[in-house]
Amino acid sequence: MSMGTKTGGWAMLGVLAALAVGGCAADTSGQAPGQALAAERPDAPAEASGSAASSGTNVPAALALGGSATPGASASAPPGLASASASASAPPAPPALVDGCPPEMTRIAKYCVDRWEAHLVTRAPDGGVVPHPHNHRPDQGVRYEARSEAGVFPQAYISRVESEAACKNAGKRLCTFPEWRRACQGTRWGRYPYGGRARSTICNSGKDHLLTRFFGPNANHWKYEENFNAPELDVEPGFLARTGEHQGCVSTEGAYDLVGNLHEWVSGIVDDRFMEILERDDVERKKQHWNTGNGIFMGGFFSTTDQLGPGCLYTTVAHEPRYHDYSTGFRCCAKAVVDEPPKPPPAAKKPPGKPKPKPKPQPTAAASVPASPGKP
Repeated sequence: MSMGTKTGGWAMLGVLAALAVGGCAADTSGQAPGQALAAERPDAPAEASGSAASSGTNVPAALALGGSATPGASASAPPGLASASASASAPPAPPALVDGCPPEMTRIAKYCVDRWEAHLVTRAPDGGVVPHPHNHRPDQGVRYEARSEAGVFPQAYISRVESEAACKNAGKRLCTFPEWRRACQGTRWGRYPYGGRARSTICNSGKDHLLTRFFGPNANHWKYEENFNAPELDVEPGFLARTGEHQGCVSTEGAYDLVGNLHEWVSGIVDDRFMEILERDDVERKKQHWNTGNGIFMGGFFSTTDQLGPGCLYTTVAHEPRYHDYSTGFRCCAKAVVDEPPKPPPAAKKPPGKPKPKPKPQPTAAASVPASPGKP
């Protein structure tokens, strides 16, 4: 089993093809173009791989220690962009919490996680919500908020830095690696949201690679901005799915699409300790070149299977936090609001009483015995 190789240097164009057919390019290894083209190539449908243990469960070492309605598209929006969020009216009052979480989130232990992969919105001058096209890069200098709802296309082409900001602007935060893994693996710690063994048609994964279809099989000709971030990739019918469209791809707590559809950024960075934690998963992964400080995204996307780990264990470490392409997305987490029982008031102190009188000194036994007469 080979997890990864630590390398130095930044050679963006030199590694655009590394893991490229898996939808993620530009690792920081300095590999020659095309050297690792097969790193994420799906050799077979998303079925149980030979590395899947019979138990089908993996509790990460870090944790051991410590409905799908499809709204119609807006006439002014790009293909598939749902109009459910396009209200120009003033924002309503925040909805009531459900088990300590907003209704679009599900409760897990002491935190909440978005039920659906996130999309972006901006605020109109009147306070209304305007959806951002899911297949366009976020614009520089614009304040975006993350939203989670069923039946819309999730935001792709987004970096971890931009994902963190969008979650923060929504009053949330990016999920940590342990939080994401627990949300995906569920109470039984299965390798997939729905259980311990792969089922090829449940989640949106294992499809053809669009870079090859659109730009030809020679990865040496693929360019980062022009090809990996081409807007037409994520409006190609039959590839990126609406949130919750794959109804069986759901965790025990009701979070959808944690495997497949889009890679999902999590917080945290790659370092030696993190790579040691991945080694303890004891699953086969293609070798990834990584640098300390790289970002982490999870779960694979619509064209991967188990190249970097099966299902919930699929972990990509080859890219810096500002990396983005047509396969990168995210969802948010937040701290659950826990109703603590009221603490009893402190016991009232007794008012000070009158000081007790000091006892009078008593004569000692020696003082009460008369002295013996002295000799004449």
